[in-house]
Amino acid sequence: MANPGPAAHNGPPGRDRPSGAYADPSPAFSRPFLLQEALPYSPFTSIIPFDSSVLPAPSIGSASPAPALSDLIPSQEFESLNEDARSSVSLPKHLQQTMSQVHHLIERANITEFKFKTGPRTSKASSDQSSLASGLQPFSRLVYDQTAIEFRYPTPDTPNIDPPNGHDASSAMPKQPKLAPAAPKRPEQPKHSSSTPKNKQAHAQNATRFEIVLPTKSQLTQAASLVKPAAAPAVSSREVSSAPPQVLKAREVTPKTSTPVPIKSSTPGPALAPGPALTPAPMKPPTPTQATSKRSTSQQALSSSQRAAIAIELPSATALNKNEFLVVSDEPDEPVNLSSRKQTIDDLDGDDVYGESLGLRQRADAAFHELKVFIQHIFQAENHAGNSQSHNDTIIFALDGEMTLSAAAQTKAQTLISKTISLGCFKKVPVDDLLRVLRLSEGALKLVESQEIKIEESWGPADVDNWLQQLPLLETSIRAARTSLRIMCGGREDKQLYPEDMIEQCLNLFKRVTDGVVIPVAETRASGNSAELFKALSSSKKKITALLNDCQKLFSLMALLISKVDTSETVTNTLEFTASRLIFIETAHAEKDSVIDTQKFDGLRLVAMDMLCQIFLQNPGQRQGIFNEILTSLEKLPLGKRARTFKLIDGSSIQPVSALIMRLVQTSAGKVDDKKGNGRARALLDDDDDDEEEDKAMDVDGVAVTFTIRDEDYAAYQHSTAIQELGAVAPPLMDTARRNASFVINFIVNRALNSTKSGDTPYRNLLDLFVEDFTSCLDNPDWPASELLLRLLMGYMVKLLDGEKSGVTARNMALELLGIMGAAISKLRGQVRKMANALDTRDVDGLGAYLTDLAASALEQRSRAEQMVAWVGPYRATLEFLESRFSEDPHLASAISFIVCDWGTKLCTTYDACDEGDDDIAAERDQEFGRTAYRLREMIQDRRWLSKAYSFKEVSANHAKLAWAITALRSQLCENFNNILNILLNSMSSDQPTVRSRSLKSVNQVLDTDSSILDGESVVVGMILRCSSDPSTQVRDSALGLIGKCIGLRPLLEDKMTATVLERFNDAGHGVRKRAMKLAKDIYLRNNNRIVRSAIASQLLHRVIDPEESVRDLARLMIEEIWFSPFQNGENSAASKTSLADHVALMVHTVKKGTVAGVLDKVLQTLLAPASKTAGAILEVCTKLVAGMFELVDNADSEDPSAPSGRDALQVLVIFTRADASLVTFEQLCLLKPYISTLTANDSELAVSRAVVNIYRRVLPQLSSAHKQFLLDIQTELLPTVSKATRTLLDDIFACLWITSSLTDSLPKLARLGVSSLLGIQKLKAKSRTEPLSEQNIRQFDRYSLIVGMIGKHIQLDSEMEAFKEKFPKYNGDSVSRLLVDTVVPFVAETFPPEIRKAALDSVGLVCQSWPRNYANANVYTTFQIVFDKQMPKLEEKILLSIKEFLLAEEKRSEQDPDAAHAAPANGIKAEKKRELTVIGGTSYDDVASAMTQRFLKEVIRIATSTQGDHAFLALEVLSSISRQGLTHPRETGTTFITLMTSSNPKISELAFVGHQALHAKHETVLEREYVPALQNVFSYQRDVVKDPRGAIRDQRGTGADPFIPKLHLLMEVLKISKAKFRQRFFEKLCSQVDFELPKLDMAEEVPHHVQYSQFIIENVAYVDYLTVGDLHMTVAALEKLVSSTGASVAQVIESEVFAMRMDALDSNPAVNAEGGAQPRNEGHKVSTARLRQLSAASMVLLMTWAARTHLRRLYNMGTSRKDNKVKAQAKDLSKAPVKSQGASGEKVWEEMTAISTGLTSTERMMETCKAFVELMNVDNEFLVQDDDEMNGEDAATPSDDEDEGGEQATGRGRKRKAMGATPGGRKKRPRSSSQLRKRGRPRKQSAENLDAEGELDDWV
Repeated sequence: MANPGPAAHNGPPGRDRPSGAYADPSPAFSRPFLLQEALPYSPFTSIIPFDSSVLPAPSIGSASPAPALSDLIPSQEFESLNEDARSSVSLPKHLQQTMSQVHHLIERANITEFKFKTGPRTSKASSDQSSLASGLQPFSRLVYDQTAIEFRYPTPDTPNIDPPNGHDASSAMPKQPKLAPAAPKRPEQPKHSSSTPKNKQAHAQNATRFEIVLPTKSQLTQAASLVKPAAAPAVSSREVSSAPPQVLKAREVTPKTSTPVPIKSSTPGPALAPGPALTPAPMKPPTPTQATSKRSTSQQALSSSQRAAIAIELPSATALNKNEFLVVSDEPDEPVNLSSRKQTIDDLDGDDVYGESLGLRQRADAAFHELKVFIQHIFQAENHAGNSQSHNDTIIFALDGEMTLSAAAQTKAQTLISKTISLGCFKKVPVDDLLRVLRLSEGALKLVESQEIKIEESWGPADVDNWLQQLPLLETSIRAARTSLRIMCGGREDKQLYPEDMIEQCLNLFKRVTDGVVIPVAETRASGNSAELFKALSSSKKKITALLNDCQKLFSLMALLISKVDTSETVTNTLEFTASRLIFIETAHAEKDSVIDTQKFDGLRLVAMDMLCQIFLQNPGQRQGIFNEILTSLEKLPLGKRARTFKLIDGSSIQPVSALIMRLVQTSAGKVDDKKGNGRARALLDDDDDDEEEDKAMDVDGVAVTFTIRDEDYAAYQHSTAIQELGAVAPPLMDTARRNASFVINFIVNRALNSTKSGDTPYRNLLDLFVEDFTSCLDNPDWPASELLLRLLMGYMVKLLDGEKSGVTARNMALELLGIMGAAISKLRGQVRKMANALDTRDVDGLGAYLTDLAASALEQRSRAEQMVAWVGPYRATLEFLESRFSEDPHLASAISFIVCDWGTKLCTTYDACDEGDDDIAAERDQEFGRTAYRLREMIQDRRWLSKAYSFKEVSANHAKLAWAITALRSQLCENFNNILNILLNSMSSDQPTVRSRSLKSVNQVLDTDSSILDGESVVVGMILRCSSDPSTQVRDSALGLIGKCIGLRPLLEDKMTATVLERFNDAGHGVRKRAMKLAKDIYLRNNNRIVRSAIASQLLHRVIDPEESVRDLARLMIEEIWFSPFQNGENSAASKTSLADHVALMVHTVKKGTVAGVLDKVLQTLLAPASKTAGAILEVCTKLVAGMFELVDNADSEDPSAPSGRDALQVLVIFTRADASLVTFEQLCLLKPYISTLTANDSELAVSRAVVNIYRRVLPQLSSAHKQFLLDIQTELLPTVSKATRTLLDDIFACLWITSSLTDSLPKLARLGVSSLLGIQKLKAKSRTEPLSEQNIRQFDRYSLIVGMIGKHIQLDSEMEAFKEKFPKYNGDSVSRLLVDTVVPFVAETFPPEIRKAALDSVGLVCQSWPRNYANANVYTTFQIVFDKQMPKLEEKILLSIKEFLLAEEKRSEQDPDAAHAAPANGIKAEKKRELTVIGGTSYDDVASAMTQRFLKEVIRIATSTQGDHAFLALEVLSSISRQGLTHPRETGTTFITLMTSSNPKISELAFVGHQALHAKHETVLEREYVPALQNVFSYQRDVVKDPRGAIRDQRGTGADPFIPKLHLLMEVLKISKAKFRQRFFEKLCSQVDFELPKLDMAEEVPHHVQYSQFIIENVAYVDYLTVGDLHMTVAALEKLVSSTGASVAQVIESEVFAMRMDALDSNPAVNAEGGAQPRNEGHKVSTARLRQLSAASMVLLMTWAARTHLRRLYNMGTSRKDNKVKAQAKDLSKAPVKSQGASGEKVWEEMTAISTGLTSTERMMETCKAFVELMNVDNEFLVQDDDEMNGEDAATPSDDEDEGGEQATGRGRKRKAMGATPGGRKKRPRSSSQLRKRGRPRKQSAENLDAEGELDDWV
């Protein structure tokens, strides 16, 4: 107790004394305070009323109130301790352990601290006053001497802070650095022979002045060498850091030198922080007296003369002493102060393992008293009710007059009984009283035995009201059952407290309530037959809810009962069945459909789970049955969000059944309580088997095991034996848990393998839910079994992937689940890293720092196994956290048991793996292993042993989570993370596309949680890039998605992956193209590199002309978003201008480097069209861009690629002016004028000149006559260039000349030019009559004719007719264009050289384009016809170009706006109003177009279908225009389009596809009849032009899902818009093209035409993608019908003619070999070669047909056996898309077709072909039938329409079809149910190996 000084009451001590001095160095009490004297200084503010008996009188040596020493330990043991302490010089080990335990009990943290105010000082005690501890016993005195419990005397000079035990006060720092003026006199030393009591020293030092010394590292080192560790227990770092430095005080050690000795601190504290250092002044040497007192130097206090003065010095900044730094070990050291030993159980009285405190004892007494009073009240009420025969508040009467407790009395009785049980005083209740309470409760149990409490679905409101009236009786019965069960669960050993009949009554009530109330209420719905019942029950929701709450409490007690009491097998089975029903009870999907809240049922489920776990634990024989019941009931579980209703501690949710499975697996690792008979069992058993030795236990097999290790010391000595004994307990339990977990995993996975996510059985979806739940619990220490389940599942999935027989579905499932597990492991690693970084490593106990270091080692997988299983390692921290929460959540018992067994198993494994050594380290390690093994064995035997035997520093939730996460990281599951990742990566190169795609998605899941796998030279990145060019569209799409994820996670990968993204712009799959475009857009917006942006923009522009409409729309939208939308803000800041200039340079660079000029033109036209919503904003942006380009016009060419040149800028300006000429202003036009003069310059300037003229051509029409002079200047500059300009440039020049002339009225100049050119042509014509034209004359004519053509095309000179007639008086016409044509057309005659003819046709064509009436002139169309007849491609090209331009102009004219239809065009042709294209006469020149089409259509078609070059493409363009304008019948062009869609030239096929698609949409019914005849043209085109008669081609790009593409795939794309009925008719007709009549089979060609044509059709049928299941079934049925009908007759002929087989000779004919195949007979009969070729050709066709049929059935999982022919698809499935078999390809059928096509190369091959076909008709090779004695079915059928009634024996290989008679019709026929082939006989079930041996199903197993 503190020493009070003279001070006023309720005030601080020493207030009136001088500062820095003490009034008395050794104050003392004369006596303790009385109560009234102490009250003013107590911490209480008011105590009214107050009883002095509450505070017993204080006594020395123990806390108040202190029990007698005899109550704490036995007197004999205490005397033994005193004897050892009295006689021993050195303390024995057991005495040291005892003292350590005592020290732990009196630690400051374990003692309640009271702060009293200072009392008044009494008179000073005499100096020779005897010590209060002088009468202590030797052991007590030893404890007193070695214990320093600090106290302080609160004065102004001494801050009110307690120093830690054993720390020197000299290390504290006062508030003021200056010293006190004088030091008090050193107190007198007590006279003891051995040592000075430390309490006395501390008391003496409190009277002295404190001086502070902050030690340096060197002083710390010196002090450590002086202070011996064994002198006293170590002081925890928490105690050191908790006290401020001003009052830190350690055990004093008298220095042997003048240097002050500081205390070395194990943890960094404030003293080590940078700042001013306090250096002690030199101290005086010790006196001789002190030097001779060596025995007591470690206990004596330093005198004031030895204390040094304090000076403050700033540290030198330049001095650096390396010795000041400490070496940190690579591996973390285990904290030594976390765990400490408690008192042994033998030292306690047995009532409570922690010892009884005053509060616990008082509460127990109060609870017992309250229960006793209430029981007496019950008995009095019973007597009163019996005497008065009337009920009261406590007692009521049952139906038979038996008295029983009321519901309220039952509730109160339960509460009081539960309280006494929890406080350990229930055993004091007299057994007779409890029996009487049970008897009173039994009456209530009988209340409802005769009542009908079951709810019926047919009830109405009246029935529900009657039922509700029974609820009070039912509630009373339930509470009576709870009271009875509560008494039985109290742990009493009285036999009569466990009546069998009462247990059965409670059980029957439990079952009746469950079956009659709980389940009906849960299954009642608001709709259906129970709607009326639902409405009636909903009105009483509160009453029903209260009843269910009582039921739940009853269920909880039943679960507690089976864990406390041995019950009969009937009780156990009933509870198990009922619990299973409750777990899988079907509740409503929505709250509105449930009578009460569904969460109430979730509570019942949890109780049922607890009950099932208890049964599972206590009854090992029933565990398998429990698992079977649970697993077979999984189909009842709901799916989706409502499935997860079990809340975890972290707030997340999982399925209740997932929690149940994990809890059962964890329970499997728990030891069955063979001492459960403490209560009822011990009372019921009469034998003496309970008196077994304490060291005997039962193993998992029920065999007694005797343990020899009984304490830790012996375990450390016999460590190998301790490990062996642990191994006899822990590993078997873990094996049991592993077997149960393996059973669960195998069951669920096997069921999932046979179901799909969209199938009828939910196991595949349930497996995903289970895996997600297990991974959610992986980092949760409450569910350690999740790691075991996931580990076993991982092994199963790896086995599936490695198995050769695993299907694609199984592999995909394995990859998906491995991806989920890999992501979970990766997430766990990230969480460990995050938690370790966020954890406060400055905690006083060192646990945080230790776990942080251990986490770092675990992440790198370099932590030693010894660290993981250490006694204070992560396992221990996890267990301590769970133990601290056990009272709140008893379900943690299973987790604790599992973790302990896992710890023990790994300890055994670690011990065996450690190397044996003779050094001290190995010995110490093994001893620690032995001690830990003994402790773990005890923990397994007694789950509460750890909490009873050891204490541990408080473990926070974060510490526990990190500790368990570290343990999980070093588990087998997490250590296989790299293996899982390697499996996922290796699966990217699988031969099955879906497996590759699934692996990519799994890697994506891993990346979501840990992106570190992308760092460095990552293999993952390379694998992803490789998959981006995979043959499968699905894989490429997944790879692109993963590429986007990688770029998002690691932006540095963008440069590496951009090229791959751009490559996918040309992908065959439009979905892949769109994904690549979206990804490229994101890259564009992030990346400022001009080259990258230009490449992306160029690729996007090319996608504007994509065949897929959705791709085109997306490309246009993206171009708008990246090129125009960013500049719509209208800002004019410097930054905005700079950005705009950069964008202009980017656009110029893009156009320069790519071929996007024409595409950009179309994009701009679309964006600027009036129909566009953003046209106004885009126009504003384009105006800015054009202005920016004009700033670049004067730029010269530079070697710097980033600097745009003026020439390139002009090219982009041309594109913008094509889109909208209004973008260029007059001022900007003037800037281009100087470039006109360079038109005749060198070639380098030609591009600039052409661009300028092109701009002028489009912008000049916007000018008015106000700019006349400018226009005349332009005309003057352009006219001289006519004679030398190129043809393309000349076109633009004449267009500009016409514009300038029309605006300035200067047509005579152009008329003179035309007259001059015509005169030159006439001169050349005259010269040609006399002599051949020279080369110069030819060049002259070429120029003249070109000028004439351009004049006719662009200039309207009819107003200048007089000028022409003046020079050509013989011309009588009124049109200048007719004059031009008549002058030039004679030069097309065959008498002129080809060059002149070509130039003349070009000139005529140019004139006719603008003056179409000239096409109708006889001299023109006859000339054209002559050219077509001669088939001269160069001349035909000029005619086609002219016709094409004319037709396109007609299209544009008809599509012009109505407002613009009245305006005169540039060439003077009168515009017409917009009319419908498809109506004849819709335009002014429809008659010309129609007449020309009729004349030349056949020629155009001939040209289009005769080649595949540009000439054919030009003809196709003409055909497309004709088709669009409706100038001919659809079938004329439709057939050509169908033919050309199969062209190998992509331009031709795409244009034909567009034309056919438009035609089919308008004229589907007209074209229907033309499709099948068109196939002949298609085949001829492929054979003669393409030179490839096969029906499919290999995809050389490798971008398709299948490497083979049918040549009719574009036709099928067109047919997708048709109705299903039309498509199916087409497929039926398509297959009928293969059919033939054998006599009419033409064999004139080397390879018969029909064979090649049939192969073409069949291969298309085999490789085409079918839109619906109906289309597929129709096709397969047609193929099978063809083989069964035509094939039957062909097979008969082959057998009779080639193999000479007859029905009457079948049995004896050697032509049938042992295998059932036909062989040619060896007689003189021999078939002719011609006949053999014909039969072989027929066989080839039919074999190809059957191969295609088999391929389709395999590809779409339709079955390949003939019995599958009768399988019909349901009507609802016919409209669905067929699903291809995973991993199937067309390679096999392609090889079969190739082999069959060689069937005519030799006689041997022909014979083989015929034999193969006959075997096909006779034997079903896909399935084999059994031998004769095993045949038990219908006779085998032949693939024919005729059915034979007789049977036939079968061989081992298959069925042999009967040989036919002379004619197929000679046999009796009977109707067939279908045209599909039928297999007779029962097929033999064969394994996949046998099928592989037959070679039929190699690709499908």
